[in-house]
Amino acid sequence: MAGEVEAEIVLDEPQAVAFLDHRPLFHGHTLVVPRHHHETLADLPVDEVGPFFGTVQRLSVAVPKAMGAQGTFVAMNNVVSQSVPHLHVHVVPRVRKDGLRGFFWPRGKYETDEQLKRAGVAIREALAGTGEGS
Repeated sequence: MAGEVEAEIVLDEPQAVAFLDHRPLFHGHTLVVPRHHHETLADLPVDEVGPFFGTVQRLSVAVPKAMGAQGTFVAMNNVVSQSVPHLHVHVVPRVRKDGLRGFFWPRGKYETDEQLKRAGVAIREALAGTGEGS
C-alpha cells in the first residue's frame, strides 16, 4: 500500500494492510492486501500465504464482532472480475436475509463419467507440472 489514497485503515501489519472498502456491500466491508505487490494469488510467494491468510482469518472473526453481524463472506477474484491489479481479499459482514444476491453460481453437471475423469486427469497433470500433484 503506497498511501496515495486516503483510507480508513483497520489493521497495519508487516505482511498485510486492511482497510474499509470505500464502496462497501455492507458497513464494515474490509479489504485485506499483502504489504508487497502481487497481482494474483498465484503470485503470492508460498512463505507469505500462511501469514497473509492468518490476517484474513483474524479479520473474519473481528469484522462480524465489530459490526454486530452473524458471519462473513470472504472472497477474492483472480484476474476475472479483479477490478484492481493487486491481490486483495474482501471480508464482508453478513446477517441472514441481508439481501446479498449478487453471487449467482449456475450449477451444471458432467454429462458422462468419462468427462468427469478427463477433468480430474487434466487437473492432476497441471498440478504435477507445478510440483503440487500427488
